[in-house]
Amino acid sequence: MKYHFKIKGIDCANCANELERAIQKVEGVQTASISFMAEKLVLECDESNLEEIMKKIQKVIKKEEPDCIIQKV
Repeated sequence: MKYHFKIKGIDCANCANELERAIQKVEGVQTASISFMAEKLVLECDESNLEEIMKKIQKVIKKEEPDCIIQKV
């Protein structure tokens, strides 16, 4: 299932690409796409594990971009 999030605090397009690649490596994530200009994250994953996957994604975000925050749309 696809989920849409607002993502803020990314410094540049390169940082967004690095974060996108890191999120795609999270177990349970099928696809992840970050639009730097639109400040959007589109995530495709199994909805039964969404809560656990989001915890892992939060850890990745804090490691890669400590000032970045995501909010479900």
